[in-house]
Amino acid sequence: MARRDAPQDSYHLVGISFFILGLGTLLPWNFFITAIPYFQGRLAGANSTTKTLGTNHTSPADTFNFNNWVTLLSQLPLLLFTLLNSFLYQCIPETVRILGSLLIILLLFILTAVLVKVDMSPGPFFSITMASVWFINSFGAVLQGSLFGQLGTMPSTYSTLFLSGQGLAGIFAALAMLMSMASESTWVAGGQGWPLGFWEAERECAKSEMPWALLETEKFARYYLAKKPSQAQRQELETKAELLQSDEKNEIPNSPQKAALPLDLDPEKEPEMEPEEPQKPGTPSVFIVFRKIWRTALCLVLVFAVTLSVFPAITAMVTSSTGPGKWSQFFNPICCFLLFNVMDCLGRSLTSYFLWPDEDSRLLPLLVCLRVLFVPLFMLCHVPERSRLPILFPQDAYFVTFMLLFAVSNGYLVSLTMCLAPRQVLPHEREVAGTLMTFFLALGLSCGASLSFLFKALL
Repeated sequence: MARRDAPQDSYHLVGISFFILGLGTLLPWNFFITAIPYFQGRLAGANSTTKTLGTNHTSPADTFNFNNWVTLLSQLPLLLFTLLNSFLYQCIPETVRILGSLLIILLLFILTAVLVKVDMSPGPFFSITMASVWFINSFGAVLQGSLFGQLGTMPSTYSTLFLSGQGLAGIFAALAMLMSMASESTWVAGGQGWPLGFWEAERECAKSEMPWALLETEKFARYYLAKKPSQAQRQELETKAELLQSDEKNEIPNSPQKAALPLDLDPEKEPEMEPEEPQKPGTPSVFIVFRKIWRTALCLVLVFAVTLSVFPAITAMVTSSTGPGKWSQFFNPICCFLLFNVMDCLGRSLTSYFLWPDEDSRLLPLLVCLRVLFVPLFMLCHVPERSRLPILFPQDAYFVTFMLLFAVSNGYLVSLTMCLAPRQVLPHEREVAGTLMTFFLALGLSCGASLSFLFKALL
């Protein structure tokens, strides 16, 4: 029930703070995958990079499998800290977890930006970059898990704002990198076209510390956040499934109502909660809950496994078939990263208007399984570096069409599965169902990242 005596959110400062925090949690992942051409150029060596990027505008040789490793080392921390979050919650104070994670992520991004100007052989550069990716995403997972408990004590509008911030992270990163590329008249070795993107990420991480400091002083935030640890921990579990679904990406609401992104932050208008049904005695059995939602959970795993198996490991290798020119240079950043993030947001927003198919329909597993077709479709697009498979879809229009359907279906099906899971269990079992769906979400991401090695080897 909404708290009628709650103070007001003056100038919507608390809502803006959670929006910026949401944006900051997913920026690290998005900036690293969007900057894949820069990293591949550095790893290919100065001579190879100058020739490849400056003349033909095609992807440099990915001798270190950078696409695959950056995806895997970004998703494994999410799976690990999903399992360890309860332990960290009890052992480390909340302020230390949030401010400490933001500070370490900021320092690691400074290191990444500085390395742009440092001459270094490919081997050590790869090792330092992979270590940075692992630690940035590890502390990013701790940061997200810590913010879940905070949002659990706030009106649901603030969860929606947090999600919308995460949803814009991918678009923001893609646009920043496009501006960085456009600022250079020629594409040169060493990645001088990319510092703007990394410094933008660094500034956003620094800005994320200010909203948290604001939350510590705002009366409105203190009113809702001043709860017993046991209550906050319980609410963290209840909201984790709603919020974590945005990690890939990014930002999927747990219910159609929360996907509408309302701008009114007045807690007076928070809808009244329905009277709770009588609780069954004892703790719900994880096995019993899993038996009720296992089809939906496996659908979620398969959706993310398919997505991460080719995006960005395979899709980032696709180049334009039009030949050298400006369009060839901007083709992948626009048609792969920017297009994916925009259409993924569109797919998630569709659950605001309808939920189809429902939880009892067999169409959902069928639709999820059909997405497996995207794997061979992308592998048969215009990827110059291949030794086994032919190129059956050389035109740019094929890749753009596949990416449109791929991104929309990813956003919609992930959002749909996360919305349907709570409807398949009893009210007192939803906490366990949410925790299970969170685990399977992280499992799907890790499985997809692992499969990307196999699919790349089959090219």
